[in-house]
Amino acid sequence: MSAAAIGDEPWLDDAAGRLVRPFTVSNGRTRPSIALDLMSQVMATGVTPLGCLGPEHGQALDLCSGPVPVAEVAAHLKLPAAVTKVLLSDLVDCGALTTKPPAYHQHPTDRALLEAVLDGLRRQL
Repeated sequence: MSAAAIGDEPWLDDAAGRLVRPFTVSNGRTRPSIALDLMSQVMATGVTPLGCLGPEHGQALDLCSGPVPVAEVAAHLKLPAAVTKVLLSDLVDCGALTTKPPAYHQHPTDRALLEAVLDGLRRQL
């Protein structure tokens, strides 16, 4: 098992992947500043965030060129949903993202909706 850190690149392990703990990405914060649920839609506003945001913030912003659910952003970043929500709330706070609640056409625990989500996840695997 070889670990490597070159310059500003993250610590990587060939077998384990990223060696940086996920909550390091959110500076130890576990709660977002705004209410987001996994199906909330986020989208870039075109505003460039100012300040010290990490590389994961930039990756999240790149994923949000169109409306995308929080769960999908978390999956692409390979981060826990709680950490992703913190990153996304940072971007909303600085005006780089906008958010809207999920568009429930029916009850959120509707069986047809849940089966559609499950089918979509199976296609991704």
